[in-house]
Amino acid sequence: MGFGRNERLTYADRGGRGGAMSRGRGGSRGGFSDRGGRAVEEEAALAVTEEEEEAEEVAEEVALSFNFRYNSNLTKGASRGRGAPNGRGGGKAGAKGGAKVVIEPHRHQGVFIARGKEDMLCTKNLVPGESVYGEKRISVDNADGTKTEYRVWNPFRSKIAAGILGGLDNIHIVPGAKVLYLGAASGTSVSHVADIVGPTGLVYAVEFSHRPGRELINMAKKRTNVIPIIEDARHPHKYRMLVGMVDVIFADVAQPDQARIITMNAHLFLKNEGHIVISIKANCIDSTVEAPTVFAREVKKLQEDQVKPQEQLTLEPYERDHAIVVGQYRAPKKSKSA
Repeated sequence: MGFGRNERLTYADRGGRGGAMSRGRGGSRGGFSDRGGRAVEEEAALAVTEEEEEAEEVAEEVALSFNFRYNSNLTKGASRGRGAPNGRGGGKAGAKGGAKVVIEPHRHQGVFIARGKEDMLCTKNLVPGESVYGEKRISVDNADGTKTEYRVWNPFRSKIAAGILGGLDNIHIVPGAKVLYLGAASGTSVSHVADIVGPTGLVYAVEFSHRPGRELINMAKKRTNVIPIIEDARHPHKYRMLVGMVDVIFADVAQPDQARIITMNAHLFLKNEGHIVISIKANCIDSTVEAPTVFAREVKKLQEDQVKPQEQLTLEPYERDHAIVVGQYRAPKKSKSA
């Protein structure tokens, strides 16, 4: 069965597959020789450096300008269309607020829409004046003379943001919630989750790789509601003394056994009637079959481990062959009517 853009299921239909852009950076730095021709080598190295910087700027600007091209139905969280925009756009500095930008609450608690020349999804910055991954920041003047800062949330770098723009009914990550985040990487999405749950909430961020783990730890130094855990999510017993009971588990681990990984963690840490949100990458599970088949298999595995699926959504145009599934753990059984 074929699937269109941002197809969603509210059970019992099947999921779909989506298209996406691929991004990358190019260029490598030149070196110097101790022998002759130093001036020529310096010029060549400088040219390479300038090309690197220009490539990075273009990649950032394209992502940010392309980012909210799909803004016609942001309030509903729906996005349409595919393909790259024509030309370059966006800026490197933080967006200016004041009278030019109006911040409106999104229907998902803790998420906002910045309405201006471009509509942008954003979260309220928990640490004003600080960016995490070079994202735009929007400073808005309040009536009492104070300022509030918001951070633009790029759906090309966050599965949760892509799901929100795709039209998920509920992500279950709300102010004050306790969240277990599996596959935290360097903390790009984790930082926005920390913004949403706020100072009264808590994010346990699990990452196995040490290199992005160092960046995650540095991010958590300023966002004190994030507890970084550098450990393998396949072995939750290794960090069971660090993690309390949580309201939501989000998983973006891209492993063949990712359904088993999230349910193992749910058995230890998720409250009864709590929720799981899992990003499924079809190619990481089985690249020999169609993505909808992979999604259906993973959902069945979740059902076998006491997770009742509630929503399924493909993440096109932000990610290819990805779906996000929302389910409830140990959902209450419906009482039989007499």
